[in-house]
Amino acid sequence: MVQVKGSVLKARLAFAEELAPGGGTERVLGRLSERDRGVLRGLLATTWYSFDLGKRLDEAIVQELGGGKTAFFEKLGEASAERNLAGVHKDFLVQGDPHAFLARAPMIYSFYYDTGRREYQAVGPKEAVLTTHGAETFSAADCLTVVGWHRKALEMCGATGVRVVEEECRALGGAVCRYRLCWQ
Repeated sequence: MVQVKGSVLKARLAFAEELAPGGGTERVLGRLSERDRGVLRGLLATTWYSFDLGKRLDEAIVQELGGGKTAFFEKLGEASAERNLAGVHKDFLVQGDPHAFLARAPMIYSFYYDTGRREYQAVGPKEAVLTTHGAETFSAADCLTVVGWHRKALEMCGATGVRVVEEECRALGGAVCRYRLCWQ
């Protein structure tokens, strides 16, 4: 079973509360099973949890607070990057050097997922490609959170005009998940 770190799920719940203070988290949890609610209320940032739990949480957030729009998954990714990269994983960032940050993508990937790997390739002074291989579990929604996460992370490194495009997606029949990142 593929797993994700509790820090990812905690960031999602915090985002729900920021979007709807005083009850957003409870509204989202209300869409989940009693078992899922119990696990999510006792999250530990450094513990591994099932990818499927994260997928169900993301769906609940988007349905409850995002009007069911799939683009909202990118906002979830941005919020996760902002929370984790401003806190526990702030040392991943490299101010003023997006390529140095992206070169850490293989290591960063292993902090968030326990299966598969991510490769980094510089393709220009302000352009790179990230490719995810071997993830046993994947979803189009998770790929959108990856888009948002990397866009926000690059901005946190000082990049401007950041664009992240998923060129290939396993959830949509591709052999890998491939993201092209560029900035000004």
